[in-house]
Amino acid sequence: MLRLSKRMSELGLCSRREADEWIAKGWVRVDGKVVSELGTKVHPSQRVTVERQAAAEQSKRVTILINKPVGFVSGQAEDGYKPAVALIKPENRWEEDRSTERFHPTQLRSLVPAGRLDIDSVGLLVLTQDGRVAKKLIGENTDVDKEYLVRVQYLKGGKLPEADLRKLNHGLWMDGKPLLPAKVVWQNDDQLSFTLREGKKRQIRRMCEMVGLKVIGLKRVRIGKVRLGNLPEGKWRYLLPDEHF
Repeated sequence: MLRLSKRMSELGLCSRREADEWIAKGWVRVDGKVVSELGTKVHPSQRVTVERQAAAEQSKRVTILINKPVGFVSGQAEDGYKPAVALIKPENRWEEDRSTERFHPTQLRSLVPAGRLDIDSVGLLVLTQDGRVAKKLIGENTDVDKEYLVRVQYLKGGKLPEADLRKLNHGLWMDGKPLLPAKVVWQNDDQLSFTLREGKKRQIRRMCEMVGLKVIGLKRVRIGKVRLGNLPEGKWRYLLPDEHF
């Protein structure tokens, strides 16, 4: 037996938070019967369905892509720095956004970052109202990879040894645990491409420090199948209906 909200999340119907909202509103049925009590336990073999209102509410939830500039934090405002969500206003919408979605201030409600990007990093940041998107990108079982372009300077003179490049790909430890294998390749003389499936705090900068590299600039250019593309810095657009991470 497991909590109904957890089972709904497992089934990909919604996030746990959404599940609790829907249960409280009487929008969830188990084996055809409405269940409105939070904390209800169900058996995996039981059939869970949701009312049309839930699907309609979910379809109105937006996911926004932003090219975050330096100096903005991903989540809540901190230490006097503005949150990236402050950039989401009509005048900052990318002129080439192909979405037919119309901006409305209610879209800023419950809009949360699905993953972080350091204050001194730029590039693709996803903000979403949709619990399914958040779960896919930051859930504990996520398999969505992320690609970064990283401008570096080697502090030991000469060029980074091949053995250290191999370590960046696999073999480094952080916070007492081995890092998952990554894909790290040179793009040109001073720029590396990092593709990671995990996102520990300041991971790339810390990885670089371990092999004598100093990060000069860091830009996230892809999350799963969604690319930053030509989205200008400080501008935002909607995730299109045919785009999937």
